[in-house]
Amino acid sequence: MKQRSLFSILCFVFVTFVVTSVSAQDVCMDNGHFRPNDTYVSNRRLILSSLPSNVTSQDGLFFNGAIGQQPNRVDATGMCIPGSAPQDCSDCIKIASDGLIQSCPNQTNAFTWLGDPTLCLVRYSDTSSLGSDDLTPRRMVTNGEDIASNITEFKKTWEDLIARMIDVASTGKNTPFSSNNHYTANIAALTSSLSMYALMQCTPDVSSRDCKICLRQSANDFHSCCLQKRGTRILRPVCFFRWELYSYSTASFVNFTVASSSSSSSPALAPLPPVAVPQPDHDNTIDTDRKRNSSKVVADITVPIVVTVFILLVLGVFLCWRRKSMQRTQVESDSDISTPHSSQYDLKTIEAATNKFSSSNKLGEGGFGEVYKGTLSDGTEVAVKRLSEKSGQGIREFKNEAVLVSKLQHRNLVRLLGFCLEGEEKILIYEFVPNKSLDYSLFDPDRQSHLDWIQRYKIIEGIARGILYLHQDSQLTIIHRDLKASNILLDADMNPKISDFGLSTIFEMDQTQGNTSKIAGT
Repeated sequence: MKQRSLFSILCFVFVTFVVTSVSAQDVCMDNGHFRPNDTYVSNRRLILSSLPSNVTSQDGLFFNGAIGQQPNRVDATGMCIPGSAPQDCSDCIKIASDGLIQSCPNQTNAFTWLGDPTLCLVRYSDTSSLGSDDLTPRRMVTNGEDIASNITEFKKTWEDLIARMIDVASTGKNTPFSSNNHYTANIAALTSSLSMYALMQCTPDVSSRDCKICLRQSANDFHSCCLQKRGTRILRPVCFFRWELYSYSTASFVNFTVASSSSSSSPALAPLPPVAVPQPDHDNTIDTDRKRNSSKVVADITVPIVVTVFILLVLGVFLCWRRKSMQRTQVESDSDISTPHSSQYDLKTIEAATNKFSSSNKLGEGGFGEVYKGTLSDGTEVAVKRLSEKSGQGIREFKNEAVLVSKLQHRNLVRLLGFCLEGEEKILIYEFVPNKSLDYSLFDPDRQSHLDWIQRYKIIEGIARGILYLHQDSQLTIIHRDLKASNILLDADMNPKISDFGLSTIFEMDQTQGNTSKIAGT
């Protein structure tokens, strides 16, 4: 009982810390609201859930898109800083998106900048934000500790570094759809053992002038109120500024060479209001060595305690996670997938329908799992797609397919009947088509004779209708990206049905092309 209580306390402390850290950077605007039953809710969740894959598929790690029609249209922007690892970028975008949904339950406009090990931006709005120069609202989060000594030298180093960085960041690199367009990170040495780490980023769609105004305003805000603090983060809709006395971004500062701030001269940051800086008196100078010795003793005692507490915290959280993994998986998956035209089945029902996934019921195997034939208790025949646990990218494709197919209703698209999320199992239940996939009829010598040219024309026509629906007539503009004979299923009357939407991508209504950073599909 005591163990269980300890685990609960540790989990509560950890989760509270994480949620507080994330929500402290979420900015929910009060210039628009939606109701719980509005279409805006599902549109927001859908576009934010697809944002991680859309951002990482762009060479410049920047994506802007929209879904829906006014008044429920949702415009979303996602971006990661240059040098971000794809998985770090995807994780950052997902955490930021989930945080906005929780922190801003009914606001139509919100944004957040989330960082470590990389920095990312997520913003959504009920109007287009592309090319906006919004300076407000602003969120400033400062370090609670003060600079204790050498204020004059620190001020000069800070001003020189920030002035140089604003010039670099605001100078566009002619890459309007790349996060590298308005980005810079730098390090300045304060002492032999202490350095200043600074990062600036504007969204790549803003002009050089607007970027400079935004960053300079952020620097002025910090300079006028908090120059003695040991670090700060300033978040605005179109720019981000952060500096600390420690390295906080792996993507920005790994393998970075520290340059002395005195090696080059730079124009002072202007206009900056004067700041009253208290000068150290003689008594403070005499006590410096005494304070250093005292600080060393405190550090020798504090560091082992902090490390021990951290290890216990991690151990407790891990054990708590193991205990609650099944429940948590269920909650997380349910929150990610909204399927209005399908039902959720329990695992026992699916096991009974497929004879516990018997090999005799196996229909085939794809890139992300196996497909079985099943019969429900009411006699309905179904096709059961079981996600493989060894599939590295399968979870993302599973959620993508479940969300997309549930919103598509057409005679030439395979119909999703339901899904199962239980423990580690992720299963999709489709209507059963008895004539398997088109490749069997095309390449099987025994079945080719049954596929005359009239029947082939009918199949081609049906596939074309399905594609036309996806591209023009559905509520979402969807590019399949994996259309091939093995993904065309044939029903009892040899009517074609397009299947396997795991690699599909949502396009804007008038979008005709897109970029990708990796080869996928056919």
